[in-house]
Amino acid sequence: MSQMTEPAQTGTGVPTNSTPAAEGGIGELLKVIAQALGIALVVQTFLFQPFVIPSGSMIPTLLVGDYIFISKYSYGYSEYSIPFLPQVYKFIASYSFDMLNYTTPFDPHFFKGRFFAAMPKRGDVIVFKFPGDNATDYVKRLIGLPRDTVQMINGRLTINNVTVPRTPIASFTTKDAYGNVKPVPTYMEALPGGVNHVEIQLNGDTGMYANTQAFHVPANEYFMMGDNRDNSSDSRVPPSEDGVGFVPFDNLEGRAQIIWFSMRPEDSFFQFWKWPRSIRWSRLFTRIR
Repeated sequence: MSQMTEPAQTGTGVPTNSTPAAEGGIGELLKVIAQALGIALVVQTFLFQPFVIPSGSMIPTLLVGDYIFISKYSYGYSEYSIPFLPQVYKFIASYSFDMLNYTTPFDPHFFKGRFFAAMPKRGDVIVFKFPGDNATDYVKRLIGLPRDTVQMINGRLTINNVTVPRTPIASFTTKDAYGNVKPVPTYMEALPGGVNHVEIQLNGDTGMYANTQAFHVPANEYFMMGDNRDNSSDSRVPPSEDGVGFVPFDNLEGRAQIIWFSMRPEDSFFQFWKWPRSIRWSRLFTRIR
């Protein structure tokens, strides 16, 4: 049986509530919090990072309101996949240069290239930094590898002058450009290399990007497209028109792996009282293919 104890006494005889046990308890709590934050930082920086899908360019693979995890290690690490590295270097370099009165300008791209690099595969769904500003996160499917030739001809994807096979499947229902909900042409597309994925065409084979020039993918760059073919500003759209253009290898952040949470976009994640009717339960913990 535990015994009651008297409060600790100070030299003046005035009781105090500051006991070694209490101080130790607060210290341990702060230590646990610091360790948890440290682990979370390491996991998000080097292993898995969460993102929320804000647009419909990857419908039906990814819906607006999907919460996904990407694997940061899939393609190695660059200044864009671990963005704090340049800032840390800049801080240290600036401080050192000030101390040494060194006037050479700081190179913001000191960390060029990738560490532990691994090549992505055709068909991967990838989060990358938009080449136009190297800051905005985009998610698309990798269609063209370095030195490939990619073209759209009458709504059909061709890679290296070979039309990619596709099979009509049950129509997917989504909103068109005018906000009308309707079934749209839906296909299972078989990319070279064995990846099969679903793509939709809001305007059939006559959409805005149904016919394009032949794109010759440069070395060390990639050609990305959205699965929502008529509603995706991707590598078919040149940078001069605020499109993605070709995506450098260094800009890849990671491969999209799993949908860990999903809810209707009109509701907020923090409105937990709406979760029972807002969560898209069938999408939880589904692999991204």
